[in-house]
Amino acid sequence: MHKQNDARKLEASALDLLRRQVVQAVRAGMTQTEAAHTFGASLRAVSKWMRIDREGGLRALKLKRRGRRPGTGRLNGRQATRLCAMIVGKMPDQLKLPFYLWTRAAVAQLIQREYGIEVSLVTVGRYLKRWGLSPQKPVRRAYERNDAAIAHWLKREYPAIARQAKREKAVMYWGDEMGLRSDHVSGTCYAPVGQTPVVRATGQRFGCNMVSAITNKGALAFMVFQGKFKAPVFVAFLQRLLKQIPGRIYLIVDGHPVHRSGDVRHFVEQHSQRLRLIRMPGYCPELNPDELLNQDVKTNGLGKSRPTNRTELVATVRSHLHRRQKQPQVIKNLFQERHVRYAA
Repeated sequence: MHKQNDARKLEASALDLLRRQVVQAVRAGMTQTEAAHTFGASLRAVSKWMRIDREGGLRALKLKRRGRRPGTGRLNGRQATRLCAMIVGKMPDQLKLPFYLWTRAAVAQLIQREYGIEVSLVTVGRYLKRWGLSPQKPVRRAYERNDAAIAHWLKREYPAIARQAKREKAVMYWGDEMGLRSDHVSGTCYAPVGQTPVVRATGQRFGCNMVSAITNKGALAFMVFQGKFKAPVFVAFLQRLLKQIPGRIYLIVDGHPVHRSGDVRHFVEQHSQRLRLIRMPGYCPELNPDELLNQDVKTNGLGKSRPTNRTELVATVRSHLHRRQKQPQVIKNLFQERHVRYAA
């Protein structure tokens, strides 16, 4: 039995040739049913081609360009450009839309509100792809962050600090602190589709904290401790840093209240000949390379273990950090991430 092909899937040149062959065969005396069977086309298509031939001849059979004509879309170029600028420049709630993130439904409602045009979610998806937009996991940023201060830090403050550190032959460290919990889970695990894998771990909740500092040359200093992060803890870490590292030290930290406390300020003043404490602008953790070490500890240290008590948790964290101290290249690579490359 001759297999019937879907003529719509043929290339334009092949479909043009098929149409002409079928019409010429029927003109020569073949029935439409025989032509459909011989050439592998549907009887409905053959009937349609013969009707076109009767009305306009072989010239009318020439295949017209497929798809929507340029410029005949529901949105014109000016409208599309304006909508794309609105989506890239602001979030839906800033445009008084009842959405938190840009979804196809949000864009469809924006198009409806701005131009009175109703479009399907599939069409919205095509528009977004055409505009060079793709679905991505957003990064959280605080309302309180001062973008002007951050820009000034990147363009003026940090370059001046780096130049001064070089003149004083100081070692520049980036510091941060972090809490760790026993119920932290990271990474992915293969499992049958639709069946979420289960990780067995202790139901008890316990934790510890760590404070660390790294350089773009691969050095790492750290301290793992229990209890809250308070001024005496940070002072103890600074004492350890001064003891371990000879020469002058520049330590860049965030605006945590402990870093601004009177005890810390007094300690820094007492050791001003060797230690300078520098605070970054507020609410910009992505600019601190030490945040990437925190992520590494959570993912590759704690995330790949299942401690059953606080002692095991502390041992796991310390073991991972000791291992990183022996891998300076891993620490140096943290500074190659896009947001902190300025500090490399």
